[in-house]
Amino acid sequence: MKVAVIQMVSSTSLSSNLAQAADLLHQAALGGAELAVLPEYFCLMGQHDADKLGIAEPFGQGPLQQFLAETARAEGLWLVGGTIPLRADGADVATAPERVFNASLAFSPDGACMARYHKIHLFRFDNGTERYDESAVLEAGSEPVTFDLDSRDGHVWRIGMSVCYDMRFPELYRAYADAGVHLLLAPSAFTYTTGQAHWEVLLRARAIENLAFVAAAAQGGQHHNGRQTWGQAMLIDPWGQVLAQRAQQAGVVLTELDFELLTACRSRLPALAHRVL
Repeated sequence: MKVAVIQMVSSTSLSSNLAQAADLLHQAALGGAELAVLPEYFCLMGQHDADKLGIAEPFGQGPLQQFLAETARAEGLWLVGGTIPLRADGADVATAPERVFNASLAFSPDGACMARYHKIHLFRFDNGTERYDESAVLEAGSEPVTFDLDSRDGHVWRIGMSVCYDMRFPELYRAYADAGVHLLLAPSAFTYTTGQAHWEVLLRARAIENLAFVAAAAQGGQHHNGRQTWGQAMLIDPWGQVLAQRAQQAGVVLTELDFELLTACRSRLPALAHRVL
């Protein structure tokens, strides 16, 4: 199955971000991608965290979800929409929400939403210079989510969803291993500081310990709001080898994921069957 992870440097302009995402997804489709993954916050990197609240949508309606559904259909892609801000189910749409879910949505090539994952672990960091606290405007999710993709390669791929900071919590990915997942998704917007220290090693560890492919879309560059993100969007095989990557700036990282390689890795080192605890 050919998979594309998208790297962006999203701005404070919603319309320009959607235009850039559409162009990159079109490139991915032209390159033969069957599945494409956008980064976390692909739609907006606002001046303030609370800017997410102003574009929040109820599940099942709104311009961001319409964009994802229409693009998946137009390009013939399975499309995972990085993250968008979603209101809680049943929330009053006439009232500005205090918090929203950081939601990753998976759309099939016919434009149907097949999975909805709410980021479980909310990032907090303070090194005296940089300060982030996602819990100020985000509500934490609580459930792992998978979906099945019936690929053109003849295999049904089970895919586990996660977002950015989640990757520091291996128990989530163990739950996905127990669920029979073959591919782990990690759309992200890692800070430059934490990315430089931990990004690649965390992603490769999640691949190795779960004997699964990992697809990590990313934000990568200097943003209009002054934030700098690490980038290095990458695809990793179950042996922990980096198959393809992009250091910085917007672009498409595209490669073929080989189901037979996954089977071979799990056969020659059946570590998942050796678990005791």
